[in-house]
Amino acid sequence: MERIFGRPFVTQEAMRARIRDLGRQIMADYADKDLILVGILKGAFAFYADLARAIRSPMRVDFLVVASYGVKAKSSGRVKMVTQLTENITGRDVLLVEDIVDSGLTVQYLINTLSKQKPRSIRVCTLLSKPQRRKVHVPLHYVGFEIPNQYVVGYGLDYRQKYRNLPYLAVLDKVNVEDE
Repeated sequence: MERIFGRPFVTQEAMRARIRDLGRQIMADYADKDLILVGILKGAFAFYADLARAIRSPMRVDFLVVASYGVKAKSSGRVKMVTQLTENITGRDVLLVEDIVDSGLTVQYLINTLSKQKPRSIRVCTLLSKPQRRKVHVPLHYVGFEIPNQYVVGYGLDYRQKYRNLPYLAVLDKVNVEDE
């Protein structure tokens, strides 16, 4: 297989340390609350699993599959919820767990859609934030790392469904994804 990713951008060690910190902060903020952790698949699966283990208090777990990219590396701008929640979120505290927030369109869509179910609160935790790409303002309550406008893969993030299994984050350095 041709190597198309670069050096580690964020190492495993840096991610582990930051996720432990996020877990402690979330535990403190949600003490004595009815927390439902909602992972946004596919990209957030690795971060979600590590974050869930770092939160050492009772919570419920659920997942949503959301599509906005299709087969291209560049977002279509249209968001589609492929699955629904299995947990009832009415009156509960929801923490959406995302891999990356760049345009903000997916998070905005999810907050608007899930708010109709009348949760007590909806907050967002993302491993990566790319503020240079933001098209809409969305509140991010917990951010692992703020990164520049580079295409990253690994630790759940993909390029054409590949490289999710890298144990670190790497900048995609050979393909110009803006041309796709």
